[in-house]
Amino acid sequence: MRTLLLILIALPAFAQHKEVTGIRAEYDSGAVAELYSTTPIGLVVTYADGSERKTAGLLKGDLRWSQVIVETPYGECSNGVLRFNRNQVRPDNYRIRLLVKFREQPSKQHEVMLQLPYLTSIRFHHYADSLKRGIHFYLNVEGIYNSGKIYPLDTTRIRFSASAGKLIGQDLLLPAADSLTRSISVNAVYRGDHRVTAATEIPVKQAPEDESLIIKNEKDLFGKPKKKRN
Repeated sequence: MRTLLLILIALPAFAQHKEVTGIRAEYDSGAVAELYSTTPIGLVVTYADGSERKTAGLLKGDLRWSQVIVETPYGECSNGVLRFNRNQVRPDNYRIRLLVKFREQPSKQHEVMLQLPYLTSIRFHHYADSLKRGIHFYLNVEGIYNSGKIYPLDTTRIRFSASAGKLIGQDLLLPAADSLTRSISVNAVYRGDHRVTAATEIPVKQAPEDESLIIKNEKDLFGKPKKKRN
């Protein structure tokens, strides 16, 4: 009778230690992990009997993070929030290795790979169709990611070079006195991977600068020139 009682007491504990056959990790697609190095994550745990459990938080499951230990050589994970080093995960195309253990079975460790979003290409997206002399021209560069998202990139991620004019941060300035340049070639290189580049040719606006020519054009259009303001 005593043996039977011990078996009955042990059954609930045994049921809680089901064999884990697989773990899948997911990141929060709304956390902009394309640009930032912090994202909530979730785990989907599959057991030998075919059942699944999901972690609380991002996946709204019943597996509390207090029951899970997640470690990684590329950062840290606390209460379902992953903070990672972008420079360390970049060589493996932003695949990050997670080492997962459960507090009920601390001696067993599971290796899980989490694919974070990564840049696939960059492109120029100009706000104007030409550059005016003496006026700053903003060099707008967008990053295209494998997640399908597109984000503007700044000089912390992009290095520029230009065939003429002066680069001031992310602006290109052609002096007003430069009357010879007709177009400017600009190259952009992604600092994280020098193989990712983009190029563009920006035409320089050739509108007449001589006021007499402007007055002549106005006369041709309106029959008489506009009066000059004092």
